[in-house]
Amino acid sequence: RRYLRIVGLCLACGFCSLLYAFSQLAVSLEEGAGGGRPQAAAASWLAGGGRGAGNAGRPGRYSLKAQPVEKMHLAVVACGERLEETVTMLKSALIFSIKPLQFHIFAEDQLHDSFKDRLDSWSFLQRFHYTLYPITFPSDSAVEWRKLFKPCASQRLFLPLILKEVDSLLYVDTDILFLRPVDDIWSLLKKFNSTQIAAMAPEHEEPRIGWYNRFARHPYYGKTGVNSGVMLMNMTRMRGAHFKNDMTTAQLQWGDLLMPLLKKYKLNITWGDQDLLNIMFFHNPEKLFVFPCQWNYRPDHCIYGSNCQGAEEEGVFVLHGNRGVYHDDKQPAFRAVYEALRNIALQDRGWVDQ
Repeated sequence: RRYLRIVGLCLACGFCSLLYAFSQLAVSLEEGAGGGRPQAAAASWLAGGGRGAGNAGRPGRYSLKAQPVEKMHLAVVACGERLEETVTMLKSALIFSIKPLQFHIFAEDQLHDSFKDRLDSWSFLQRFHYTLYPITFPSDSAVEWRKLFKPCASQRLFLPLILKEVDSLLYVDTDILFLRPVDDIWSLLKKFNSTQIAAMAPEHEEPRIGWYNRFARHPYYGKTGVNSGVMLMNMTRMRGAHFKNDMTTAQLQWGDLLMPLLKKYKLNITWGDQDLLNIMFFHNPEKLFVFPCQWNYRPDHCIYGSNCQGAEEEGVFVLHGNRGVYHDDKQPAFRAVYEALRNIALQDRGWVDQ
């Protein structure tokens, strides 16, 4: 009877152990499957001081079975003296983001080697990839597009036609700084309804100081227009969509609409490609998702008093230092943030201040 009691106790303990093991396995599978939590393979980058794949050897609860993590696509166009500004923007994206990044860098040929030198020195991170592209416009109108507004700025209009294999893309100007993970603005893609193809922020929050509503000589979106310095795009939808316009009763696709718009409004637009985007979404407002001003915070939001309510309540998520404020003394706060990020050196032991 004593032996039977011992055998029974052993069986009971073994059964409880099995139950515990199965419960832990179920929890691991549930966490690994998603539920809105970042995968361990992605989260380990931040936990390890930004070293990314350098921490791959550490044992993880479910790292060996982690599913592939979604890659975020970020595009920028750099010409002239914009190398340092662009590198600082890319650095801010890397420092704050969780999921892997794919950089699409459109730059003048003479800048390619400098970009390669800087970005290859970050290769230890193994949390990003990049591709360099030349500046290209349709051959029959390249001169017109290149001269429109700032050099190369109009390249952004052709991204859906060039990056044909990319489904979604975040375009930013070179003078953008991320103060929140790119993952956060990337998640806004899931908030698009069935007709929306792109997202931008308003040009102004306060109509009394708005540019479009006071000076524009062409149609523009909403009450104050939109700013294209930060533009989130579902490019699959953009390539397949048809757009209403004021040139023909037929709806045109993206690639067929650009040149006719330029020809009609060339003498009336001031801000180049941004004005063309405003005209497009004036006629097709249902295709635009408008995100709050803290995702594209510019000097206009604070130069005549604070007029970005979202930033007051939640802080600035994306800083846009247009009009060269990173490089003069007109906006000291903007310049201080830029210089702090510019002076961070990415090294294989984490971030250090130069």
